[in-house]
Amino acid sequence: MNNKKIFTNRKIVILLASFCCILWGSAYPGVKSGYALFKISTDNIFSELSFAGYRFIIAGLMVLIVALFSSKNLFSLTRKNIKELILLGLTQTTLQYMFFYIGLAHTSGVKASIMNSTSAFFSVILAHFLYNDDRINSRKAIGCILGFIGVLLVNFSSDLLNFSFKINGEGFIAVAAFAFSACSIYGKKICKSIDSMLVTGYQLLIGGLVLLILGISNKGHVTNFTIGSTLVLLYLGLLSAVAFSIWTILLKYNKVGSIALFNFLIPISGAILSSIFLKENIFDWENAVALILVCIGVYIVNHHPNKLLKV
Repeated sequence: MNNKKIFTNRKIVILLASFCCILWGSAYPGVKSGYALFKISTDNIFSELSFAGYRFIIAGLMVLIVALFSSKNLFSLTRKNIKELILLGLTQTTLQYMFFYIGLAHTSGVKASIMNSTSAFFSVILAHFLYNDDRINSRKAIGCILGFIGVLLVNFSSDLLNFSFKINGEGFIAVAAFAFSACSIYGKKICKSIDSMLVTGYQLLIGGLVLLILGISNKGHVTNFTIGSTLVLLYLGLLSAVAFSIWTILLKYNKVGSIALFNFLIPISGAILSSIFLKENIFDWENAVALILVCIGVYIVNHHPNKLLKV
């Protein structure tokens, strides 16, 4: 069975996409634990950028090392390829996480989680205009609505009743979500001429280097390296390496609209995993209902009897 048959098999796609989103969800408690272990205050944005830089540099190096041992030629790139990879790294990793961290510092975690989930909407809308065979239909509309209701539910609090909107808060989170969506589609495009592992590895490495330079040049240092803090940092790098690698391959072989809906799983899995690892209350009914709603939405969008998910 070749790669396309494997990564367009409906059951495998659902399993792998869900796995990626669970990994990204685990970054919520992982990053919080990292801040605590490295003694980074939540209002120290440049130290957070440095921390993110280390994380993505490690992730990029992990992917490229695996690619090297898989007999990939790491340097078989044209000048055009290099420009494309630099642009992808600067937008998908550097720009996205800069806007995300700055936005997070100026809004609540509840609103940030909800605004960040709009990446699924952006992906579906962009795909509608860019691909003739990936139009918005009733299934995708219902799936998006159910997914977003699930995200609203898992984040429900009195803070949702406050309709204030800050450009450098909720606005920046929305920009980060749009950057993720647009860059995922751009990554899908350049994967036609560059191996997907190289695309993932180089964009993470380039984006991470720029984040680290931005952080350190503004006195955003990361200190207090211990066995515990280093293991957390390595885990965050590993989850990014694995999740981005699989996600890039899934986007290469499948419709963007079908894969994007899984993004609604990220804040929900993040809330559940945070409850487990940060000793918060896990037995909230809204977590279970939200997860069910998202799963139903994903099922509706991806249920094609006797068909594979095809581009």
